[in-house]
Amino acid sequence: MTPPSQSIPLPDALQEPTTDEQLAPVRVVRRPAVTEQRPEPATAGSIGSELEERLSDLLGFLRRRISGDYHIDEFGFDREFADHIVMPVLRPLYERWFRVETIGMSNVPLTGGALLVANHSGTLPIDAMMTTVALRDHHPTGRHLRMLGADLLFRTPMLGSISRKAGHTLACNPDAERLLNSDELVGVWPEGYKGVGKPFKDRYKLQRFGRGGFVSAAMRCGVPIIPCSIVGAEEIYPLIGDLKPLARLFGLPYFPVTPTFPLLGPLGAVPLPSKWYIEFGEPIRTDRYTASDADDPMLVFNITDQVRETIQQTLYRLLSQRRNAFTG
Repeated sequence: MTPPSQSIPLPDALQEPTTDEQLAPVRVVRRPAVTEQRPEPATAGSIGSELEERLSDLLGFLRRRISGDYHIDEFGFDREFADHIVMPVLRPLYERWFRVETIGMSNVPLTGGALLVANHSGTLPIDAMMTTVALRDHHPTGRHLRMLGADLLFRTPMLGSISRKAGHTLACNPDAERLLNSDELVGVWPEGYKGVGKPFKDRYKLQRFGRGGFVSAAMRCGVPIIPCSIVGAEEIYPLIGDLKPLARLFGLPYFPVTPTFPLLGPLGAVPLPSKWYIEFGEPIRTDRYTASDADDPMLVFNITDQVRETIQQTLYRLLSQRRNAFTG
């Protein structure tokens, strides 16, 4: 015998008659597709015109070299040589290998004399060269950096001549003051060999800044001092040893031993691809002082210490923001 069917009561909400609005088809709202903004591929015409422009520029450079129609200043600086020979060699390192980022470029004056003071590191002074590229390529007025170098640089065959042509000059107060009074942007690395040749365990710890000769030069000329902090150079050649007998033999301040040199021979000279940051700090004014103030050792020391402390604190800040030495 079949049991009688039982009706199961439905909730009130389901017993209400269905309206046409409720039976309307569901409208699916689709978000617009996000298209990635990619740069337009270079056309053959644009590439051809760029190559043609570079070739024309190069031929013009060679023609002027052959005819002698170029200028060299009293320090031996050849602007065309720096722009056409030196910069093209350094740019691939700057842009692709170290991937340098600059901060505070607006703190560097557009014109007029100024003294840029930076920390020094890296076993080889590549940090100075990368700073030169940063200012030439990314400063609004494309300023050349006239670097003050040690006498060893100018005593080295070929390298000394190339350095002169690239704008370097001997690190001494008379030359520095002449350049500053000529409205040049002058660069100095006061740590010298103590900074560039310090062990890797002491990385990013500033060494002594000497007796403050660069400060007295800036004070006599009344030009601003630009503190410059460079992060990334310490990792390109981690210095783990110094072969002093070889250093004395070759007349060098140190003979570096790194994880790759001299173990890998010439390959050990290839720098590790660390990620670089170069920050230009706020200018420290010196035009409020007189020429006689530059002879006050305590005043010079205080300003030197201010510059050094500014760079050191900036290094600490940049390092605290960096996640990895090679990826940034």
